[in-house]
Amino acid sequence: MDALSANEAKTHFGDMLLKAQRAPIQINKNGKPVAVVISAEEYESIETLKLRLLQARAIQAKADIAAGNLVDGESFFDELEKGHLD
Repeated sequence: MDALSANEAKTHFGDMLLKAQRAPIQINKNGKPVAVVISAEEYESIETLKLRLLQARAIQAKADIAAGNLVDGESFFDELEKGHLD
């Protein structure tokens, strides 16, 4: 992935937008990554994948409930905060 400083991104905004149509562009400020510019098409693809994942998880949750495969709410949220839910 190409990377630009925030100042370079500002100075070469049009060029950056053209490059973002082909591949993501990372924007750094003070040497640290702060943003990624992607094409609208790639953004829509990511949002579609997120929706499909949520739908699949909802279907699985309904099946788990129907099968009596339940977990304690506090444990669920602890795992969610840790990022360990599958």
